[in-house]
Amino acid sequence: MSLKFVLLAGVTCAAAVAAMSLRHLVHCALCLTLALGGLAAVFLGLEAPFVGFAQVLVYIGAVAILIVFAILLTRGGEPAQQPVASRSWVVGVAIAALVFGSLAATILSSFVVQSPGKPKLDVAADAAVKNIGGKLMTDYVLPLEVIALLLTAALIGAVIIALREDSLKSKMEDGESKMDRPSGPSSALHPPSSGRLA
Repeated sequence: MSLKFVLLAGVTCAAAVAAMSLRHLVHCALCLTLALGGLAAVFLGLEAPFVGFAQVLVYIGAVAILIVFAILLTRGGEPAQQPVASRSWVVGVAIAALVFGSLAATILSSFVVQSPGKPKLDVAADAAVKNIGGKLMTDYVLPLEVIALLLTAALIGAVIIALREDSLKSKMEDGESKMDRPSGPSSALHPPSSGRLA
């Protein structure tokens, strides 16, 4: 295990923990982006350039930026403080342990770990990656553009939700100000008392 992998894994895990534990939503989204970038760097270090660059293009370049914009457009008050040992934390830790255990069992039972020596890269795998890139840019360019339009529609939906919330909030504030203000002839006959006797 190299020092570079240990550093990347530490930064990725720290960013993931910060994304789950920080209270400010924008900071959580930025830490999530850092965690996704660390995963992309790990993939590139494991000589899987297609998966690494797909991680950068899809998750960092599209999903994380969309999350940041959606939070900035629709955020209201900060979430309420929750105890650390709540039910959601226990369920999250249990699911994380289950996923980690299943991934560890799969990796330990794979032929890469069981075969001695470093496995050599297959030429067919490189050709498969080249074919995937060619298919994405030729035969599957329409679904790729549809996904881009879907992300754009989600961003537009976040803008519309934010505008509706602002208009509802302004209407409620106008209604409260009208209820607080006295109206009619009784307000003219009975002015508000100053609190002291003449």
